[in-house]
Amino acid sequence: MDSKFLKVKCKNCKNEQVIFNKASMTVKCLVCGNVLAEPKGGRADIKTKVIEVVS
Repeated sequence: MDSKFLKVKCKNCKNEQVIFNKASMTVKCLVCGNVLAEPKGGRADIKTKVIEVVS
């Protein structure tokens, strides 16, 4: 299981943001507050579009 950072795009405001794929807390968009990812015990449940994997 590799941990990675993901660049995602918010569905509501189109803001691009980098998040951790194993987030332990709910991740919200910094602009509009929309939920981008929710923790699920291991990998986070990504609720939006992943643009790229950031090394």
